[in-house]
Amino acid sequence: MVKALFNGTVIAETEDYEVVEGNIYFPPESIKREFFADSKLNTTCPWKGLASYYSVKVNGQEARDVAWYYPQPSDAASNIKDHVAFYPQVVVEG
Repeated sequence: MVKALFNGTVIAETEDYEVVEGNIYFPPESIKREFFADSKLNTTCPWKGLASYYSVKVNGQEARDVAWYYPQPSDAASNIKDHVAFYPQVVVEG
């Protein structure tokens, strides 16, 4: 089981995940949506495509733009469609 924790709270957990470029990508159904808010940030990866972001808030502590996902990835990254990865402010263990 792999877990993502923020402010001491599990915000995602799964046994089924993808690893790309050293990042663990959690399937969309594994994240606890009550802790996530859409962000306006977008970035572009040359081979994966346009990334969208979430901010995370747990017990009053917020990390802005700390999680990213690819809603319409390139064919080369189709295995991570809508999967969520995290910057180091979110601890991923397991």
